[in-house]
Amino acid sequence: MKSNLIAGEWRVAADAIENLNPSDTHDVIGRYAQADAQQLDSTLDAALAAQRAWAGQGLEARAAVLDAIGRELMERSKELGELLSREEGKPLAEGVGEVYRAGQFFTWFGGEVLRQPGDSIASVRTGVEVDVRREPVGVVAVISPWNFPIATASWKIAPALAFGNAVVWKPANLTPASAVALTEIIARQAIPKGLMSLVMGSGRQIGQRLVEDARVAAVTFTGSLEVGRGVAAAAVSNLTRVQMEMGSKNALVVMDDADLDLAVSLAINGAFGGTGQKCTASSRLVVHRGVHDQFVEKLVARTRELKVGHALEAGTQIGPVVSAEQLDANLAYVELASREGAERLCGGARVERATPGYYMEPAVFAGTRNDMRINQEEMFAPIACVLRVDDFDEAIEVANGTPFGLTAGIVTRSLARASAFRARSRSGCVMVNLATAGTDYHVPFGGTRQSSYGPREQGRYAVEFYTTVKTSYTHAGEAA
Repeated sequence: MKSNLIAGEWRVAADAIENLNPSDTHDVIGRYAQADAQQLDSTLDAALAAQRAWAGQGLEARAAVLDAIGRELMERSKELGELLSREEGKPLAEGVGEVYRAGQFFTWFGGEVLRQPGDSIASVRTGVEVDVRREPVGVVAVISPWNFPIATASWKIAPALAFGNAVVWKPANLTPASAVALTEIIARQAIPKGLMSLVMGSGRQIGQRLVEDARVAAVTFTGSLEVGRGVAAAAVSNLTRVQMEMGSKNALVVMDDADLDLAVSLAINGAFGGTGQKCTASSRLVVHRGVHDQFVEKLVARTRELKVGHALEAGTQIGPVVSAEQLDANLAYVELASREGAERLCGGARVERATPGYYMEPAVFAGTRNDMRINQEEMFAPIACVLRVDDFDEAIEVANGTPFGLTAGIVTRSLARASAFRARSRSGCVMVNLATAGTDYHVPFGGTRQSSYGPREQGRYAVEFYTTVKTSYTHAGEAA
């Protein structure tokens, strides 16, 4: 049984879960301990003490720790990427790339340790100096999802440690092997005992207790809108600061002047990469009527060519979905789309492969309306819905026409249209002639409306969440 890292020690528990390979359900990756309330309590006490010690360490020592974590992740990206793909189901190349990117988060924030923000400001009062600096918030609870089990956790854990905080991490139960692997790397570093904790367990038993605990100063969460609302409600009783990335329903707009081969490639990448299990997936393809039929014909042809298979098998482009429950939900959306009047042009069925797994053909629907549930609800599935529009203004209206606002993209040769789209889009991340999925690690990431809540993640903007501002006044006294 794989253990949790509790108060600096690896400990088992009375309960455990079985981790199955979604590409081959006969492959049991391992059994993983489920932390209990007593273990969570002891690890929070240890985190408080460890955080004070860590915040007092020299900046170079702190930077060296983050750099070492990042370099090990990058050096071991092939090994750990295979483990990640084995338990989550994304094709091997994507798993390796995710681990390497996680390493880049740590090395980048290692550099940020040495770039301490602060200001020395003249007071309005004679003889008084004002110093403004940032200090760590304390213990940070990290609640991360299964679809990017190492990368999403890393872009939360790295800045938390960089700015002097302790971390208590509750990962998703669907991908515990990746969580243990990352925690092992961090725990081996020269850090105070208890600074980094891993508390695997259910949201009800561990997640809820974690966000309700007054010892937690901040909660950073990535997951569904429904769960995010619960996190915010639980945290507010202690006035705990909250940062959340939640649902999305991203649109890729294809205008009549677009390079259609590029547009199709971007749509395939955005809609079906990671089996559609991305918060940045372009599940809505908003296409100008002038190129609609030609675009759809090319899109369907390319979609039918995609190879669905075992995540670790050479040539696989679409791996299995993560679990039986996710597959059932995806197939239910396929049925819903037909009931709502959408035309299924290809895919959408469960398929069998040499090994038992949760395989599904990527699906394309046409003739959809923006008020359909399939165009309003986050499906987290390899399903793309095409919406026909008459002009640019209607395209903007449709793209903005959901409660979410994470990413949005446009394919056009017109600089004027590109500029207007960037200005009028109500999404936090806007792409021009790029897929909606795919962001850089050194710049802010986040959405608007029901997609995000709280300060931005990643890049230098992360300092807003992981630190608090202290303003100090000093009277210099009389000159001698």
